[in-house]
Amino acid sequence: MAKHLLKRFGLLLLFSCISTIHANSQGYLKAEGKKIVDGKGEEVILRGMGLGSWILQEGYMLRTGDVAGQQHVIKAKVQELIGPEKTEEFYSAWLSNHTSKIDIDSMAAWGFNSVRLPMHCNLYTLPVEQEPVKGQNTWLEKGFAMTDSLLAWCKANNMYLILVLNLLYLPKQIY
Repeated sequence: MAKHLLKRFGLLLLFSCISTIHANSQGYLKAEGKKIVDGKGEEVILRGMGLGSWILQEGYMLRTGDVAGQQHVIKAKVQELIGPEKTEEFYSAWLSNHTSKIDIDSMAAWGFNSVRLPMHCNLYTLPVEQEPVKGQNTWLEKGFAMTDSLLAWCKANNMYLILVLNLLYLPKQIY
């Protein structure tokens, strides 16, 4: 199970990185000594903002760490307060409204050249134990559609998109 799950996330990360090429006409960035350079070898100073807590809710950013630090615990606490149906409505509204094109346009207007997107696997694929056909990848459109929209907004503003799939948020069973 662990190998299957890691393979799935490896594929997700690969697809994400391939998409990143198109976010900025310079392609990938890389380290060259102590500098970050673009595809032409020119130094790039990243000035950006992170979209933490949009697709991956992080307790330290929401300041819920004392009560609920991990995303699944935050969601469980919300569900305790408002019930399952209202929780789904809340998260649907959260994901649809947290970040939009005008936000990315504004960041570019303020001089930022990059956006960092922490991602949670639950918007991209089902957990292994919920797969309808055991061992078969089950991709979810929602996360990819959100990421594609963000990628298009960054590209329109000539901004780099830094995709972060943090493996620390994988289920404990695979450690």
